[in-house]
Amino acid sequence: MTKMKEMKFSKSHEWVLFDGDKARIGLSEFAQDQLGDIVFIDLPDEGDEVKKGESFADIESVKAVSEAYSPLTAKVLAINEELLDNPELINSAPLESWLIEVEGVGEIEDLLSADEYKKFCEESEEA
Repeated sequence: MTKMKEMKFSKSHEWVLFDGDKARIGLSEFAQDQLGDIVFIDLPDEGDEVKKGESFADIESVKAVSEAYSPLTAKVLAINEELLDNPELINSAPLESWLIEVEGVGEIEDLLSADEYKKFCEESEEA
């Protein structure tokens, strides 16, 4: 199991787990909880560039269609093809179900630590 303390988070509820000059990006527990049961996901192609703050995936749940926003700028190295056939894995294990793996990572200064992200989510729910 991935340790949440090693992850960084965006205010749009994506997580990032760095491994050297590569990183994996996924949806936070908060995001998947808000979405409900996920039934479909559309991911970018390998080799595509994702830009910080821009949509890179469409996520359809029983509640709505939402977008995942890239928490950093990078090149897509791989997509989690298992999610294309089994998008519900995000609901059962959001911190293990990465969406994309990227390289050439830039623009990471706004990412939050696990503790900062937890506080951000608590404040969001109170508002």
